[in-house]
Amino acid sequence: MKPMRLTAAHEVPTGADWVYELKYDGFRVILTWDQNKIHLESRAGKRLNEQFPEVIEQCEQLRDQFALFLPLTFDAELVFLLDEQQSDFARVQQRGRLKNKEAIKLQAERFPCHLIAFDLLRCKGQSLIDLPLIERKKQLQQVFQAAKLPPSVQLEHSSLLQLIHTDTNPEHMKKLMTTYLAEGLVAKKGASKWHDNTRSKEWLKIKNWRYVSVIVTHFDKENGYFQGCIYQDHQLTEVVQFKHGFSKEEEQTLGRLFQTKGKQAGASRYEIPPSIVASIACISFDGSALREPRFSSFLLDTDPARCTFQQMLKQLYPLPAVIDITHPEKPIVPALHLNKADYLLYLRQASPYLLPFLRERRLTLIRFPHGAGDEFFYQKSTPDYAPDYVLTDQADDIAYTVCNDPQTLLWLGNQLAMEFHIPFETRDTNRPVEIVFDLDPPSVNEFHLAIEAAKRIKTLLDGLFLTAFIKTSGGKGLQVYIPLKKNAFTYEETRTFTAFICQFLCEQAPELFTLERLKKKRGKRLYLDYIQHDAGKTIIAPYSPRGNELGLVATPLEWDELHQDGLHPSLFTMPTVIERLKEKGDPFRRMRHLVNDDTFRQVLHRLEDIIPAHKMDIRGH
Repeated sequence: MKPMRLTAAHEVPTGADWVYELKYDGFRVILTWDQNKIHLESRAGKRLNEQFPEVIEQCEQLRDQFALFLPLTFDAELVFLLDEQQSDFARVQQRGRLKNKEAIKLQAERFPCHLIAFDLLRCKGQSLIDLPLIERKKQLQQVFQAAKLPPSVQLEHSSLLQLIHTDTNPEHMKKLMTTYLAEGLVAKKGASKWHDNTRSKEWLKIKNWRYVSVIVTHFDKENGYFQGCIYQDHQLTEVVQFKHGFSKEEEQTLGRLFQTKGKQAGASRYEIPPSIVASIACISFDGSALREPRFSSFLLDTDPARCTFQQMLKQLYPLPAVIDITHPEKPIVPALHLNKADYLLYLRQASPYLLPFLRERRLTLIRFPHGAGDEFFYQKSTPDYAPDYVLTDQADDIAYTVCNDPQTLLWLGNQLAMEFHIPFETRDTNRPVEIVFDLDPPSVNEFHLAIEAAKRIKTLLDGLFLTAFIKTSGGKGLQVYIPLKKNAFTYEETRTFTAFICQFLCEQAPELFTLERLKKKRGKRLYLDYIQHDAGKTIIAPYSPRGNELGLVATPLEWDELHQDGLHPSLFTMPTVIERLKEKGDPFRRMRHLVNDDTFRQVLHRLEDIIPAHKMDIRGH
């Protein structure tokens, strides 16, 4: 069985007989799930069980929940999700090529993939392919409902097997596509049947094209391909080879220009000095080349010198239409030659990682109107001129900004909000959803004290069987996170725990750590700030920049990085953090699924007996 194929379309069809889905960028797969075996197969017929073991293991874990519906077959997309609308094809492609078992295991842990089901081809052993799509969708939703899985893609849910959202509103779906940089849309006739290995005009794909300006430098007469380059580090770098999208006249004119005005660089290859700029439609950049490139137009008025790697990134990550960037060339981090457009590019690229920690929280912002390292002011109340799409939440006579989406994040960035501080609770509860230890050395020169404190806390937490995560503060210290089950614990309970841990560390190493709030009395010791973890207090959000001179980022780390030589806050600038995410992934991705509940409750019960005997004095050391 091979998947039914989609037909490319330029426009989104409308009408009551169409339904719509986001198009995720991954591997199209068929999952065949029988009583005794599970088989995951690519569109080309390749078995993928070994390359994506986490998906097979997830199905095995869910077997009891799906038992009533076996044997069944899903038509699905295998993806690495960045957020609930956007996926990273390059990550899936890289994993699909792996053969080494240890490498596969490591990648499955670091970059776990989801299987997003969008069609049900067989249920209880009975073929459904002759039923209308709407009926197959209905049964698919019933299967997921019975299995107690969410009705749409939800990264907050721990299951790697998820169900696609189907909608009847094309305008809403187009807005989602462009806002979240999805690969595109799929439009399907509700009455369509499923046809094996057949391209159907009842299933249409509409790409979310990005348009990149490149310098056309070479032409190969033999295969008809043109080469497009950009400047990277002042050197011409090839990023695309293309031959489709031209009108016949455009293609002939450009080819003739290379052959008559260019210099022969091989048997059939011609080159021209940087002078011709073209706009290339593509869907993404895989690190070496633009994907699915098509010629769009000549850019006769564009200076080739403007075709840079940074400009290409901005075109690959366009701002939502509602964002009208002001003064894009304004220097924001002069030490790194980053301007305002570069800062918004960082927020655009980092939004899948930053937004989960901003979502549904009342923000305290620090704005730097003249850029990092300059004057700043705090902002809690949302200004009157905020656009309608900016969500607010009233508390204590303050209309706090709530940042749940990319357009709000980018609007705030355009206002030069550079620091995003969040409370420890979401706006629908007065209880913390995490504990954070703020490890604050006297200066960045004593950063080693923060590393030492974090190591000691990790040892204590491991002994208590508590799951914890670590990040830089973006300044001079580190911060240790313990995720908690929502609404499970009060601030009074968490304060008992944090005070005890900090007191214990100070007693173990009074020459290194202190609870003293007055800076002048701390000396060269690291301050353990457990008092900051309370209602109404805030902490810098993971992946938020800071307003220091380098615009450093509060960056999640792996615990083993604390044992590596050279770890220092200055390593984590906006450009390096984006590259780090591509290479290492997000260490905080697992935090949403590894909350501490019963184990932490047991720790609190034990502290009830320990603390009176300990005679803890938390007034200061």
